Amino acid sequence: MILDETIVALATASGTGAIAVVRVSGPQSIEIVDAIFKSKSGKTLKQQASHTLQLGNIIDHQKIVDEVLVSVFKGQRSYTGEPSVEISCHGSPFIQQQIIQLLIRNGCRTAKPGEFTMRAFLNGKMDLSQAEAVADLIASDNATSHQIAMQQMRGGFAHQLKDLRKKLLDFASLIELELDFSEEDVEFANREQFQNLVTEIQSTLKDLIDSYAIGNVIKKGIPVAIVGEPNVGKSTLLNALLNEERAIVSDIAGTTRDSIEDELAIKGIGFRFIDTAGIRETKDEIEGLGIKKTFEKIDQSQIVIKLFDASLVESDQSHLKHIVKEIDKIKTRFPNKPLLILANKMDKVSEETREFIKQQLPEVEFISAQTKTGIDQLKDELISYVDTGRLHNQDTIITNSRHYNSLQSALEEMNRVQDGLNTGLTGDLLAIDIRQALYHFGEITGEVTNDELLGNIFGNFCIGK
Repeated sequence: MILDETIVALATASGTGAIAVVRVSGPQSIEIVDAIFKSKSGKTLKQQASHTLQLGNIIDHQKIVDEVLVSVFKGQRSYTGEPSVEISCHGSPFIQQQIIQLLIRNGCRTAKPGEFTMRAFLNGKMDLSQAEAVADLIASDNATSHQIAMQQMRGGFAHQLKDLRKKLLDFASLIELELDFSEEDVEFANREQFQNLVTEIQSTLKDLIDSYAIGNVIKKGIPVAIVGEPNVGKSTLLNALLNEERAIVSDIAGTTRDSIEDELAIKGIGFRFIDTAGIRETKDEIEGLGIKKTFEKIDQSQIVIKLFDASLVESDQSHLKHIVKEIDKIKTRFPNKPLLILANKMDKVSEETREFIKQQLPEVEFISAQTKTGIDQLKDELISYVDTGRLHNQDTIITNSRHYNSLQSALEEMNRVQDGLNTGLTGDLLAIDIRQALYHFGEITGEVTNDELLGNIFGNFCIGK
């Protein structure tokens, strides 16, 4: 990427809308826009103060393309840390493209995905972890993912890591200074203070690493598999949870022959509900593939809902034995997964049948997906499986796999430093492990980068951001 080039892209979503924003950034951005913009005030953008709005027309060879509002950002006082202009025009796709093509003809080039944010990083407006949070913020679709992204954009754990990295770097410098005076046998780095710092860093890294377990599923949505025999109401339950007719509901057994997924935010937490094919013996090859996929979806899920039809037990109590066996199979195959056992169609069974089911399955909960009885309680139960304490306490939560891998590597190096201190390792060998830990710290915040890393990160951004 060449920073002396001026780039342009549509910053708002493509398509028709009330307004659209065309973003221009680079050293010639103000001059290029001045060449096609005629202000109502008669002044050029160069003559205007930074952070002002100017009303005027975009002109192409004396022809007015559109009446627009232009925002001017001079010097480094912009999102990208370089001169920038944003043109708010009417939201016609034709007008958008006319303005963009006009800017390109006057010296701009089309921006690459994420190039505006990459420039913000390269110009020191944000560190790498903050830049990555921009993409997370755009993708956030519930209150929790939004909160996490905002926290990271404000600096999040990056400021904490920078402080620890600086302290570690200071000790590394003192230890390496000792090597220059090895013959005098002097000690510049206080080993007791260094031990305290190592312990502090290890504790911080462990907390951040542990937070990834919840952060990763919150970012992607917590997968919940709804499983059970055919025609017990799994699709009806999914529709009740989503409050819409998302899945096909039919009295014909085996209607759902593939998994159906949809998302729902419950108290700010995203859940991905997966309505799977029913589990039963079948000679239908297509349905058999669906049942195989059911077990795959259970394996991928964080929570399992086992649903059965209570009305079948009403007519034949021996049916409950088969249900208990199915539940035992799930518990045996997936012993560490939270399992919610729901008896559906409670409105069609007697109190005596409920008592009988409760005796055999003490953990069972009764619902009616058709009438939505018990659905709110089910949502509360799902929330209870999520450790939201960190969110309420504003603790840092890691959601980025790249950060997680770098933190793991940094902790491994700090553990080696700890082992070195315990065994009285010489300063030159300690310095090697410290430098490796510093490298992994730098990977997160951007002190250590390469073109391939930046390409992978910003290549996933949308064009215009």
